[in-house]
Amino acid sequence: MRGTRGFTLLELMIVVAIAGILAAVAIPGLIRGRISALESASLASLRTINSAQSTYASSCGRGGYAQTIADLQKPVVTSGLQFISPDVPANGVIRNGYIMNLSADEGAVVVTPSPLTCNLATMPAVSAYFAEAHPVATGISGRRAFATNTRASIFWNQTGAIIAPGMADANVLQ
Repeated sequence: MRGTRGFTLLELMIVVAIAGILAAVAIPGLIRGRISALESASLASLRTINSAQSTYASSCGRGGYAQTIADLQKPVVTSGLQFISPDVPANGVIRNGYIMNLSADEGAVVVTPSPLTCNLATMPAVSAYFAEAHPVATGISGRRAFATNTRASIFWNQTGAIIAPGMADANVLQ
């Protein structure tokens, strides 16, 4: 007489097949969700740079903008406060699957020499800035590249390629 305890091989194979089908359906959705979250985080970082640049220009750069993230990180000499959070410490740093960079925009001119800024920046404050974020691995950490400039508009391209100053290969994000 056969025991009634346990599962047959056929029952186990059916359970494994069902689990495989569920995983095949769920995993692409999870990947898309992860990519959307990383893209949203990079957009938030660019908006943070816009805000920090606005504060820097009005209170430290005498109307000029910082040329690097490191200059936004430098504390004000008198108060020790920084213009941007330490989680984005310098150009070229990977943050949430995206590489962030800040530089002078096309046609920018020097507004304030670096020794005259309130945080003794390493580079002079300029009339216009450009910030960009592109995915470390297109399709894995993100599908789109993003950029912003002095106007604080966010631009994007679908290829994930680096957006150059001037935004010639980018569209305004709506």
